[in-house]
Amino acid sequence: MRIPVTVQRKRARIEIIPLIDIIFFLLATFVMVSLSMVKNQGIVVKLPTAVTGGPEDRKLSVTVSISEAGQLYLDKEAMSMEILKSRLNTLKNENSKLTVFVNGDERADFGKAIEVFDQIRQLGITKVSVQTKGKK
Repeated sequence: MRIPVTVQRKRARIEIIPLIDIIFFLLATFVMVSLSMVKNQGIVVKLPTAVTGGPEDRKLSVTVSISEAGQLYLDKEAMSMEILKSRLNTLKNENSKLTVFVNGDERADFGKAIEVFDQIRQLGITKVSVQTKGKK
């Protein structure tokens, strides 16, 4: 005699709710990472504060940084004033609409900053901006 089995076999089932949670988590992570990837061309310095500062267009630009110790950087690459001048001249010849952002530590030598500005003007670059942070 055969006894019928009353227990039904459970069919495999894909739960979609946890998958949706994972997808939203990955999407939020991707958005946060992409927003935090702001193009920071210069070295990390403590910028001076200014009330009148505003955002600038960063297209076709390079950043010249002056550290607290007076070291010069062109887009995070340390160099001397002579090499900086030749590199800026080459970049200006490649692109006449070149913009130069100058940032420096608030305790950097002011004379060094003026020397950098003077070199940029001698090369004929007219689009120069000073980077500052806003007052809170």
